[in-house]
Amino acid sequence: MSKIGGIVRISAGFIFSFVSYYSIMEYLRMNVFLCKWGLFRSRVLMFFKFRLFTLYMGLCMAAIFGIVGACSTEHYKADADKEVYKIIDDKWKDNFGSKVNYTISDLPASPNDVRIENAVPPSGIITLAQAVAIATAHNRPYQSQKEQLYLKALDLTLVRYQFAKQWFGTFDTRYTRDSEDEKIEYDAGLGFDQLLADGAIVSVGIALDWARFLTGDPQTSLGSVLTASIMQPLLRGRGRKIVQERLTQAERDALYQIRLFNRFRKTFVVSIISDYYRVLQLRDVTINAENNWKRKEQLRKRLEMEADEGQTARFLVDQAEQSELSARDSWIRAMQSYEQQLDEFKIRLSLPTHVNVELDDNELKALVDKGIIEPDYTLDAATETALLWRLDLANSRDGIDDATRKVIVAADGLGTQLDLIGSAGVDSTGKTDFTRLQFHKGTYSLGMQVDLPLDRKTERNAYREALIILEQQQRQFDNDRDNVELDVRQAHRRLQQEAKSYGTQYAALELAQKRVDVSPLLWEAGRLNARDFIESQDALLEAQNRVTAALVAHLIAKLNFFQDVGVLQVRPDGMWEQRIQ
Repeated sequence: MSKIGGIVRISAGFIFSFVSYYSIMEYLRMNVFLCKWGLFRSRVLMFFKFRLFTLYMGLCMAAIFGIVGACSTEHYKADADKEVYKIIDDKWKDNFGSKVNYTISDLPASPNDVRIENAVPPSGIITLAQAVAIATAHNRPYQSQKEQLYLKALDLTLVRYQFAKQWFGTFDTRYTRDSEDEKIEYDAGLGFDQLLADGAIVSVGIALDWARFLTGDPQTSLGSVLTASIMQPLLRGRGRKIVQERLTQAERDALYQIRLFNRFRKTFVVSIISDYYRVLQLRDVTINAENNWKRKEQLRKRLEMEADEGQTARFLVDQAEQSELSARDSWIRAMQSYEQQLDEFKIRLSLPTHVNVELDDNELKALVDKGIIEPDYTLDAATETALLWRLDLANSRDGIDDATRKVIVAADGLGTQLDLIGSAGVDSTGKTDFTRLQFHKGTYSLGMQVDLPLDRKTERNAYREALIILEQQQRQFDNDRDNVELDVRQAHRRLQQEAKSYGTQYAALELAQKRVDVSPLLWEAGRLNARDFIESQDALLEAQNRVTAALVAHLIAKLNFFQDVGVLQVRPDGMWEQRIQ
């Protein structure tokens, strides 16, 4: 049945070749027929006939050059973009996330780009949503990930092209002169090659050859040749699974890259949000340090007044002044740390560090008002969800299928190669009648090519290597699955820890605030000295900073938990939401 199928394919190829040939020849024959109208002698007729043919060929080549010239670089770029983004759109599934912020831009990504600076609101205050939007639009590593996605889909377009008709057209002209003759020659060819899904290779071509001697008797020759060939594998290298393995892998690689991009996008958004709140946390530390310094400054002034009146010892004034200076130094250090962290965050947004921006304090206030909201997930449910939804684990799982296919392909290479080969070559009649083919005088061939498996050392090694890679991929998936479970367990423990820590720190803040609130009354009653007052202020400062740190840490832990479970989704505006199960 395989041989019969090969013969049928050869016949179909020949029929297609002849139909293509006659479509072109009929058009050319019409031009020659029009040239034969009128009462001209044979030589004049021949002269005009070839002049017309020459003109025809010139016009054809002018049209071809015109078409090629019209295809500008922008045309090719737009055509590539259209094909690439169609691939990405077709392979992008809803559970990957919103289909936004994945197209590349050819605009320069300089940190001093005015377009980037214009992304900052006139007020200079960047909200959390605006920070995420700016980052996804301008962050350099994010742009690299988008380009990597584009390039992977671009690779797929080339692999798909290997199974399409690959047309070729050539035109050559030559002027030759020696001691005896002088002539002009034109050669033209048109055809295509195609690799079919089951391994057959079809090639069809039409060639025209025209020559005119300019010296002596102006002889002219014009001929055409139709060629067609087909090669059909019957054993090794036959079948869609074998022949299309490279295409299958390229299709899956594009899907894997989409998954990786969405995984990166989730981790990227989490990191931007985390950094945003860390900067706000440092700003809160700065505000608390400044307030603490001012309170101690007031305490020092009060003690100085009492010392001048003889009500307080001078060493207590010195102690208060020392505490004031220490508080001022802490405020300066906190301010420097905040400004440094803010500049680093600007770089993450691809903003110039000299741009004056601030983060929105209302974001932290809203977080304080909400407090902590723990996810409604048990550890077992979170682990099961992660094994189902983690995109990186899905890639690792599909890698086993890829390795299995590679084993099948490698095993196919060990067998006997038997190819059915057919070809045909038909010339035109006479020296000038290029429109008529002499099929009865054509050259036809049909044969087989056999490569016995006498030397398969390379193929043997490839097969053994494929088996080992399959085992490695299985172990890699098992390891990746265990790591996913570990990630979830760690994230779950961290989330519980941060929730308990926040509760503890909040209780400590309430106690510290009570100490500060009653300190003035105790001071007036003489039951509190300056050292105790200073200690209560320091305790309040530390408690305030610890509560803010615990609140921010819990939010970051919750985001990382959602990310590790695989339920964090990036919204169209770049922010995140929890996937509804």
